[in-house]
Amino acid sequence: MSVAKTRRVLSLATLFPNAANPRFGVFVAKSLEALQRDTHWDVTVINPLGLPPVALGRYRALADAAEDGHEFGIAVYRPTFRLLPKIGGRLNPGLIAKAVLPLARRLHADHPFDLVDAQFFYPDGPAAMIIARELGLPFSVKARGTDIHYWGARAYGRDALLETAREAAGVLAVCAALADDMATLGMARDTITVHYTGLDRDLFRPMDHVGLRARLGETFSIPIASGDRLLVSVGALIERKGQSLVIKALADLPRARLLLVGKGEDEASLRALAKEIGVAERVHFLGSLAPTMLPPILSAADAMVLPSASEGLANAWIEALACGTPLVITDAGGAREVVTAPEAGVIVARNCRAIREGIDLVTRRPRSPETVAATVEKFSWEANAAALAAHYDAIA
Repeated sequence: MSVAKTRRVLSLATLFPNAANPRFGVFVAKSLEALQRDTHWDVTVINPLGLPPVALGRYRALADAAEDGHEFGIAVYRPTFRLLPKIGGRLNPGLIAKAVLPLARRLHADHPFDLVDAQFFYPDGPAAMIIARELGLPFSVKARGTDIHYWGARAYGRDALLETAREAAGVLAVCAALADDMATLGMARDTITVHYTGLDRDLFRPMDHVGLRARLGETFSIPIASGDRLLVSVGALIERKGQSLVIKALADLPRARLLLVGKGEDEASLRALAKEIGVAERVHFLGSLAPTMLPPILSAADAMVLPSASEGLANAWIEALACGTPLVITDAGGAREVVTAPEAGVIVARNCRAIREGIDLVTRRPRSPETVAATVEKFSWEANAAALAAHYDAIA
């Protein structure tokens, strides 16, 4: 049964799936989908795509993806803005606002909005601030982790973050640890509301182990033996996620096998590292997978290992636990808000020895998948949408 729509939000989201990158920012899309489906808020998304003066290579596919549509039950618009790769970071908020404003004005004139929302703190936040100012509307902005840690380490980025937070009617963070980091940066902690991620509970749940590993072995051509310890690491293949440390730890775990789910700029160096230390036959690169492929992999694994240098609150943590798979993670972001009981796994130091010991500790201690899954029972997209609607109601 559809919910009557009484309020309207214009959501600016550079972090949103498109035809060129269908998995990019899918958690943003799922949150807004639930908000549209389950609450009285009507959502319109503007997903600006940055293109350099000459769109070659991966930017050619991105240019082709610059099409409006109706996706996740939401109207989605994709104007393009001029992008200067690697050097244009400080210019992006202004360029986004310039590209988006004519569209935002037209949409607002046709059917007025009550609120402007930014789904990422930078560059979305400062751009949303400009747009909201021009439309005479309040705005909200959400912090997710890298937007604070990366841009906050640059003087111009920090200044933009602080100005955006001061002007925003509402500020969200994906976990309390990130909210504390934002306060350290100079934002008023008492103005920041923690808004936890959601979870597709019908999809991410423990699956029966009987025959699961054999099926995975056949699907991905992996020789999984009955006595193997199966480890999975879900995340972009980048230095910050720490997959190299897991590969190195594998050298002292002879019966362990590692499945890497994700893609990224470090794939070649990770493959070379696995070969160099003699574990290449036990490290398997599965690439970027559709969400429907993750539950059987996570359910079959003995542990999900992700020694990140920094995080907000990783969706991969919640999805693994919901599938009954304990975590071996570092003390990054909201880790302590997720690993709240021994059943959820362990938090370890970010070095090979600690990771190896954490894997040993978790995989040698039996725990029922249902007990592990119970540690994240509060997470759902329905709860996420209800909390977001209440936040919007309070400020618009």
